[in-house]
Amino acid sequence: MFSNLNNQNKAYCFAGIAIFFWSTVATAFKLSLEHLEPIQLVLYSTLFSICVLFIVVIFQGKFHLIRDFSRNDLTKCALLGLLNPCLYYIILFKGYDALPAQEAMVINFSWPIMLVILSIPILKQTIDIKSFLSIIFCYFGVVVIATNGDVFSMHFENPFGVLLMLISTVIWSLFWLFNTKNSNDSLVSLFLIFMFSFPFILIFVFLSNSFVIPSFKGLIGSIYVGCFEMGVSLVLWQSALKISTTVSRIASLVFITPFLSLVILHFVLGETILFSTIVGILLISIGLFLQKYFTSKT
Repeated sequence: MFSNLNNQNKAYCFAGIAIFFWSTVATAFKLSLEHLEPIQLVLYSTLFSICVLFIVVIFQGKFHLIRDFSRNDLTKCALLGLLNPCLYYIILFKGYDALPAQEAMVINFSWPIMLVILSIPILKQTIDIKSFLSIIFCYFGVVVIATNGDVFSMHFENPFGVLLMLISTVIWSLFWLFNTKNSNDSLVSLFLIFMFSFPFILIFVFLSNSFVIPSFKGLIGSIYVGCFEMGVSLVLWQSALKISTTVSRIASLVFITPFLSLVILHFVLGETILFSTIVGILLISIGLFLQKYFTSKT
């Protein structure tokens, strides 16, 4: 299918497919959470994502690379697995369960700015006035969304749900920051991280007495989330970045995701897209664009 394309065009195709799947997941999360509790959805989605990653690892002939992982590497994979998918998706799904899908999705979209903030203490990076400006744009956008546009009252419709979504951005950012120095194969590392995460998820399931056999609709939702949000999309995105000759152009395509998500949410879930959501997403997008632009100039 892609054999006649050069690497850059293949990268665009891989990235485009990944972005399409990511644009559908807010809808998939809400539909799945009608049939499963958040922890149950994490359990089954992770199981299916492990199956997908295992198949891809075998198909690419990389299973033998597991032998290259030292004990310290495996320990690091286990700790990363506790962060993601375990804690990240438990909190993310709880946030989606508490908030309208459009609100949860857009707040989650602000995670790159949290990455910048956390890189200061973790990677010892400095922040200038330009980066600070991008942070202001992003989090003002979050406030606009969380208050339904009534920013001066600072009345949050569901402060706990907003807090959960913000915590999820912290965990997601920590996962990638702690993963920056990983010199092992990225696909095999991801597979091992998900493998190690599964026992942690099982512990949470049994501690919360949440184990159930999913209904058919719950099972379909778990398969979709596990295969296309956690599994295939990440593999495609990593492949796109790896073969692209202009990574910045590929990365810029991410800005399409929230807008496409809103369209899908409206037509599939029937959510009325609020004007405050559109304003908020524009502010967050401006903040992310400014951060990307200023970074490229340094």
